[in-house]
Amino acid sequence: MFKLKNNSNIKIDFNKEVPYLEFPILKDIPFINHGFSTKLGGVSEGIFSSMNLAFISAGKEDVKESVIKNYELISKSIGIDPHSIVVSKQLHNTNIKKVRLDDMGKGLYRETDYDNIDGLITNIPGISLVTIYADCVPIYLIDIKTKAIGLVHSGWKGTVKYISLVAINKMKQEYGTKPKDIIAVIGPSICRDCYEISEDVAKEFKESFIDNKYNIKTLIKKQNDKYQCDLWLANKYVLLEAGVSPNNIHVSNACTSCNSNVFHSHRKTNGQRGSLAAFLSIKET
Repeated sequence: MFKLKNNSNIKIDFNKEVPYLEFPILKDIPFINHGFSTKLGGVSEGIFSSMNLAFISAGKEDVKESVIKNYELISKSIGIDPHSIVVSKQLHNTNIKKVRLDDMGKGLYRETDYDNIDGLITNIPGISLVTIYADCVPIYLIDIKTKAIGLVHSGWKGTVKYISLVAINKMKQEYGTKPKDIIAVIGPSICRDCYEISEDVAKEFKESFIDNKYNIKTLIKKQNDKYQCDLWLANKYVLLEAGVSPNNIHVSNACTSCNSNVFHSHRKTNGQRGSLAAFLSIKET
């Protein structure tokens, strides 16, 4: 069974050979193609079963040929060319890469010549941006006026460092993006009820969201001196701080841990898992 928090902002067809998630708000934007993978429909085995989209997940190596085959299978389902893919190389930081045509294939068919990249942006049609997940928060950014796009991997470290704001500022600099023209989607990731953190991590959130000027409560303290942390609300706060309109911020309300039968979840499996991926591209005309 697939459980959703509150109102769902996703669509998924489990009857497809390779199921993937779509967000209706993005489906209505005619110039983009997008998707978010599940753990279903791939060829990987063991803890990576079956749609694993990282060569190394939680320090464990999958069979290279299986991962490439998985990309080819889900690319066909989404409707993109796997050779157009550019994969981030994440390190829970705030570095954003401007992706060009000569980057296509890097991170999949070709070695990367970049490192420590948790966000990708482009305005070039035909390039498919890909970022990797297993509980962290995917942020889709689409500028509907300049037709620029961005994908951001926001774990707790990226969230407290305002990585989405950094990415939007980079889109402003490179493409003339105005935050009011951005449609943002907060994708499937761990929910507040499943995400317990200790005081040291909570301290980082308290310091980063100290003024709470949007009346958003990111932490709930528990009796055991732990906290439940709401990464969805925290990232909404960051998007608001970047100037994105509240009406243009959409939360998928799908928890990767609650739905570990559908998604790879680091917390749920204690690191015995594969990896999910977010896909975003501008269609070629």
